[in-house]
Amino acid sequence: MLDTDHEATQKHLWQVHRLLQKHRLIETLAHKQHLAELQVRLEELDLPTVARIVEALSSNDREIIWQLISDERKDEILRLISDDVRSELVAEVKLQGHSMNIRVFDLFEGRLRQIPIASREDLARAHPIWIDLVAPNDEQIAWARELFEVDLPNPKALTDLETSARFYVGEGDEVHLHSDFLLDREDESRNVAVAFVLHKGMLFSVRDEELPVFRLQRLRARAQTGYVSEARDVLLDLYAADVEYSANALEDVYADLGIVGKQVLRSRITDDEAAAILASIAEEEDINGRIRRNVLDTRRALSFLMRAKLLSEAQYENVREILRDIESLDGHTAFLFNKINFLMDATDSSININQNKDIKRLTIISVVFMPLNLLAGIGGMSEYSVMTESIPRSVSYPAFVLGMMIVGWLTFVGLRRAERRKSRMRIVHHRTNVAS
Repeated sequence: MLDTDHEATQKHLWQVHRLLQKHRLIETLAHKQHLAELQVRLEELDLPTVARIVEALSSNDREIIWQLISDERKDEILRLISDDVRSELVAEVKLQGHSMNIRVFDLFEGRLRQIPIASREDLARAHPIWIDLVAPNDEQIAWARELFEVDLPNPKALTDLETSARFYVGEGDEVHLHSDFLLDREDESRNVAVAFVLHKGMLFSVRDEELPVFRLQRLRARAQTGYVSEARDVLLDLYAADVEYSANALEDVYADLGIVGKQVLRSRITDDEAAAILASIAEEEDINGRIRRNVLDTRRALSFLMRAKLLSEAQYENVREILRDIESLDGHTAFLFNKINFLMDATDSSININQNKDIKRLTIISVVFMPLNLLAGIGGMSEYSVMTESIPRSVSYPAFVLGMMIVGWLTFVGLRRAERRKSRMRIVHHRTNVAS
């Protein structure tokens, strides 16, 4: 029976692929005809077959197919497909011209399961342990406030740095925490404010943009049975994932500083290279500072949860493990700060050395031309014309110029010998000190 279903699915999948290829190649009236044919074919198939087809397609093809499925069949298909595919499809659901930014999760067979939410009625029927709001509009925040009787903050007003306003227990035993989470990208790094509210066994998270830590938590909780058992587990695992994410970012900072260090410790770097190196060091210092601030904020949040006696014994032990990881990160960020300071001092020293070399060259030039200026002044005086009156000008002035060149060359050679002698004396003095 399974083989027969598999063969039938493969046959239908092949037909769908064939029609999709026509969809890509033809952009005229025939294109609309093929879409209509594809929609009719999908309507003829039973729901389990359509669900298997949707799972087997690529993301782009899946989006095309999903638009052709009638709204009456979508809810049932969402219940038949895997969690990852369901999350992809429900992430961009449109409602009244808005993007639906409410992700709702319940516990199903010991794992987090995302519930498709397309309306206020869907949210009212849900029995979640985690409601995640990403850049919600005022209407969506109002839904959650009214349905679950919870005081949710606006994601645009999460910058209050007062401790009393960031960690507190409100009315009805609501636990409010406002924490910073790291967002590390190639073009920029910053801390994103996230508001958490624990209320009646549910965790509400409100933020202004998507974060890798939340995506990682969702994937883990879906894949592992027993990974979370209640809302507080989700909260602690989010903090643990944030610490892990910060540790990975620190490893990247260390690797980047290693590359910069090789450039700094070369025998010679130009001023332009030094400027680029200083810019790279400043960027890594900024990331390191943000990581330090992030883990400090996480420590304060965890300490508040422990002081408020809101955790079970197992959760207490979990928090202690996270705090130990934060302690190790503190030491690592301090080490990186020292390394950054060393590299900046070394780069500044290279710039100073280059400037000293330029000043030395100018000094040599001024010393060489000092006697020449004196001779040139004498040669331009009328007394010189009187002294060389009996000598033809074609002989006196070339001889004078030649004499100036000889004096300049002798001055330059004398300076070079004096410099080499001084260098040899420094080497001998250094060797003597080492031997003693």
